[in-house]
Amino acid sequence: MLRTTASRFVVAAVAAAALGLTGCTAPDGATSAETGSSAPVSAPTPLARTGTPELRASVVAGGLSHVWDLGFLPDGRVLLTQRDGRIALLSSTKPGATVTPVDADQSDVYVRGEGGQMGMVVHPDFAETRRFTTCQTHMEGSTPTDVRLVTWQLSADGRAATRVADPLVGGMPINPSGRHSGCRPTLASDGTLLVGTGDTARAAIPQDLTSLGGKVLRIDLATGGPAPGNPFADAGNPAQRLVWNYGHRNVQGVAVDPRSGAAYSAEHGPTTDDEVNLLRAGANYGWDPSRGGTVGGYDESVPMTDLQRFPDAVSAAWSSGSPVEAVSGAAFLRGPQWGDLDGVLAVGALRGQKLLLMRLRADGTVDQVTIPPALDGAFGRLRAVRLAPDGALLLSTSNGADDQVLRIDPV
Repeated sequence: MLRTTASRFVVAAVAAAALGLTGCTAPDGATSAETGSSAPVSAPTPLARTGTPELRASVVAGGLSHVWDLGFLPDGRVLLTQRDGRIALLSSTKPGATVTPVDADQSDVYVRGEGGQMGMVVHPDFAETRRFTTCQTHMEGSTPTDVRLVTWQLSADGRAATRVADPLVGGMPINPSGRHSGCRPTLASDGTLLVGTGDTARAAIPQDLTSLGGKVLRIDLATGGPAPGNPFADAGNPAQRLVWNYGHRNVQGVAVDPRSGAAYSAEHGPTTDDEVNLLRAGANYGWDPSRGGTVGGYDESVPMTDLQRFPDAVSAAWSSGSPVEAVSGAAFLRGPQWGDLDGVLAVGALRGQKLLLMRLRADGTVDQVTIPPALDGAFGRLRAVRLAPDGALLLSTSNGADDQVLRIDPV
């Protein structure tokens, strides 16, 4: 198995401390992420194509466009967002599912570059409220204004959705080019909403605690306000109260281990060092293309985690080195059907066109990365990575033509 009982206990303690939870104590001798050590990973973890498990990939549905995210409904159907400003409903998670367009007003979605209709979460009380929340680049008239979270209510027949909170959260920065728009929302183990955002390729934003860009936010899903226990809850600036941690470049995935509660982000590096980060409350992850405000423009030659400028910054749990993979969505594999893969972190790659399976050490860093042959370049760019309620892994492609939703099962 991937972890011993003791190692699961360590990661659970890390998650509890990060989320401000109680009732979990790290054992004696806890190091690295438990103590906040910022010792760097010694070298990028090599990608292994031998000894990888055999997985089966099946096409659930096709004929789609840049499928950005997937959300599972209690009755087995699946909502999906497409970057060009469309929402659709799949009849199931199984191959041959039908696709039904959802009639929803998308006239204010600003579709350009990396922006459009992006991440999504289905509310835990969907059976009663029929609510889900999406993240979009927003425009007024034809002018891009912000990135925002919008909460919707799906009609009883699943064919239409109306807005019930617009915005749930607004004011996330936007770049007119769409560059570095983020935006991945995921439910934490305590029911709060974690939202990974992009820095919009503006140099000062990642280290600016009053900006919602280049951050992971922690939000009350019902109100859009700061979740209880946020590290900057007493800040005078309302935006800062939503910040869980900062110093990120362009977060594309947020995954929560359902057993320990530990949360990880997957984010794009510049020409080197995509990162997977173990998330901690109030922590700085060290991205600062402004060099402390000493340079103009957007200096991408700086380290993704600049330990020289920020000695207390949290080093990556995994770094790609060079070349970058353009990591995207992420999810933990859970369930006995996964065998030795139970507990592995699955991370998609856009540029790399592969699925990365990451085994974790007890301190939360990545010990080994393998690439299943069935997901090594076979389907192009992989975007969404979500674990379905039945235990299957669902992926989406983001190639721009005849994109697909894929079902991944162990053989």
